[in-house]
Amino acid sequence: MAKLLKKTLGLLVLMMAVFTLTSCGQSSQTNVYQNSKEAKKIVWGVKSDTKLFGLVNIKNGKTEGFDIDIAKAITKKMFGKDAKAEFVATTAKTKVPLLKNNSIDAVAATMTITPERKKILDFTKPYFGAGQSILVKKGSSIKGINDLNKKGTQVMAVKGTTAVDNIHKYAPKAKVLELDDYAQAFSALKSGQGIAMTTDNGILFGIAKENPNYQVVGGAFTNEPYGLAVDKGQTEMRDHMNKALDEIKADGTYTKLVKKWFGSIPGFDLKEAEE
Repeated sequence: MAKLLKKTLGLLVLMMAVFTLTSCGQSSQTNVYQNSKEAKKIVWGVKSDTKLFGLVNIKNGKTEGFDIDIAKAITKKMFGKDAKAEFVATTAKTKVPLLKNNSIDAVAATMTITPERKKILDFTKPYFGAGQSILVKKGSSIKGINDLNKKGTQVMAVKGTTAVDNIHKYAPKAKVLELDDYAQAFSALKSGQGIAMTTDNGILFGIAKENPNYQVVGGAFTNEPYGLAVDKGQTEMRDHMNKALDEIKADGTYTKLVKKWFGSIPGFDLKEAEE
């Protein structure tokens, strides 16, 4: 009798374990596309501190930028004109965890498509052809990356970023002055501590927009495109986002938004962005 009871209890424990694992599996496999379709809403993780892409307008308290408008256009293409795009401010550290715990449905936040990120996320095709570029004062003799490859040339970059490594790779003769953040790097450029600042072209375009005496030159010398991201395995959501992205490019919406946010910026190349 004791053996039978022990065997029965063991079976019950095993069944409970299987049930728990099955439940967890079902929870992790939530179909984001179907849920978003039913709600006619996509919750997007976006930047709130990046000029041109996602920045809070202090006058109305709303986050505005290219990424915001792209997210709105994608949402309406997928689920109709009445569909709603909601926005959650994210940082480099929070956007992946927020996707993983279903706090957001997708990310539109100047997120570069990388092999490492593709292991844990699913990306759409690129929606912005980002890459590293150069910011200089108007009238500068620097026209591209090759002009920096001279002994004694000093370039500003942010400490710990790939921008530093890329300068060492593409302009090995240049000296890199590493600063803690983009504001400090730009201040160093303005004070004459170097002749150029380098980082992601999207960030540089934002700085140039606010400082018309400076311009982005030479195009991008690395290829680090931005993609819209969803959690790994949400292929239905990703595929419909890709379809919507194709549609807003075909009907002119994409070009209209690019011109809205970047059209007045010296050095900006529309074709480069679309690539």
